[in-house]
Amino acid sequence: MAEKLGVYIHIPFCKAKCDYCDFYSLPDREGAMDDYLKALTEHIKETAPLTKGWQVDTVYIGGGTPSVFGAKRLGKLLGEVRRRFDVARDAEITCEANPESADFSFLRAVRHAGVNRLSLGMQSACDGELHAVHRLHDFAQVQEAVQAARKAKIKNLSLDLIYGLPGQSMESWQRSVESALALCPEHLSCYGLKVEPGTPLDGRVMRGESLPDDDMQADMYLWMVERLTRAGFAQYEISNFAKPGFQSRHNLKYWMGKPYVGFGPGAHSDFGGRRYSFVRDLDRYIGGILRGGAVIDQSDLIPHRERGSEYLMLRLRTTRGIEEWEYRREFSMSFEPIERKLEEYERQGWAEKRDRRWFLTPKGFLVSNQLIGDLLALQEVATLENTLPRLRDQGKLKLKP
Repeated sequence: MAEKLGVYIHIPFCKAKCDYCDFYSLPDREGAMDDYLKALTEHIKETAPLTKGWQVDTVYIGGGTPSVFGAKRLGKLLGEVRRRFDVARDAEITCEANPESADFSFLRAVRHAGVNRLSLGMQSACDGELHAVHRLHDFAQVQEAVQAARKAKIKNLSLDLIYGLPGQSMESWQRSVESALALCPEHLSCYGLKVEPGTPLDGRVMRGESLPDDDMQADMYLWMVERLTRAGFAQYEISNFAKPGFQSRHNLKYWMGKPYVGFGPGAHSDFGGRRYSFVRDLDRYIGGILRGGAVIDQSDLIPHRERGSEYLMLRLRTTRGIEEWEYRREFSMSFEPIERKLEEYERQGWAEKRDRRWFLTPKGFLVSNQLIGDLLALQEVATLENTLPRLRDQGKLKLKP
């Protein structure tokens, strides 16, 4: 039976860049789209033979704003993926889109090209909040895009929401969540606003603009988790909620440490025991692929010990969590110091154990960076304690008396 593989394709084009965005995205580069399609097609052709024996069961087209790339180009791209890779009949094929560029004509075309999951950037139901971060759409366009998606027979719809936006209150956040639920999506991704260095929003904050503080964002988050649970959405990752059977299969690959290959500037891959990424430069990427040149930005062979760290870091983002014998079997390390720390977390209400699996609670997710960091530090100490005696016995470590 073929092993499963994810494919990510980055579309870096945007109509405009939002104030909070630090993804590799470029406005006003429409003239490069055809050359970019040629480069992606060639890159897919070159890479696919390396995946012989693997079956692609998820394809994710992200951005940027893939919907501005145009349905015709996206159709050609997906056709190339199907020609070059062994794509499963039931593969999950996701396309991101923004409401202002996701009309019925576009959605019908990409649906016919194979897209069966739409991730729509709603972000808020309050027009003032959208305009405050220079989103190009209003809530009416979100409603129109959802209606168009259903008319195009897209049966797996995800909506993105952001809490912590400039000018946002608990009342307006609750209104956004209720408005999203009224649109009957199968999936919701709800992210806390993070002020990334160098973004326009960072400059605004540096000049004194205030945002909802950490306590307010925590209240927003906990209310959201409870409300979505009552609405039938199961939380399966810190920021992601789904109706039964509608978890993002592609994103789960990232959190579960499964292999995937990426294409495009800034795209990352984890395949063949190696993690690598491509240059965050559209022109260098196009030139490198079409005319020859270096397009790899970083490439690292991942040692087994680091995979153990990733197991803790990524799995504890999910409600599946971690399990003692799974950890011992995969990484041959003691789970005892990890479990003692998790028991401390349990007493604080940050973690729970169920069916032998440990996972963080919603309150634990709020401070997950600190909690996971402490666990990683414990793991590092345990690794050293295991390694030093072995090196000494092998004569590779000389200890002074």
